[in-house]
Amino acid sequence: MDDDDKRDAEQDALNARLEKLNAALRQRDEERLAREAPPPERTGLTRALSVGLNAFSEFVGAVLFGGVVGWKLDEWLGTTPWLMIVLLGLGIAAGFWNIYRVAKPRA
Repeated sequence: MDDDDKRDAEQDALNARLEKLNAALRQRDEERLAREAPPPERTGLTRALSVGLNAFSEFVGAVLFGGVVGWKLDEWLGTTPWLMIVLLGLGIAAGFWNIYRVAKPRA
């Protein structure tokens, strides 16, 4: 019976080590899944701020682009201030179009 008791003790020790290893592997898998999980969706205020800042930057970019291009063309062609006024107006129109495009509801 000594051999049977020895085998049972070895089997119990092996089972305990296997359980410990399984627990460590499960914990490692859970940590990996937590790291690889996609970020939570933007909702509420965060989403509104994101859309608002995007619309603002689109508007300012279009206006600045139209104004700077018009100013430089005026300097180059000697038509001061007419091209700057026209292209600044086009930049403002493009800026408002960009705001509309960004803010319109999606189908």
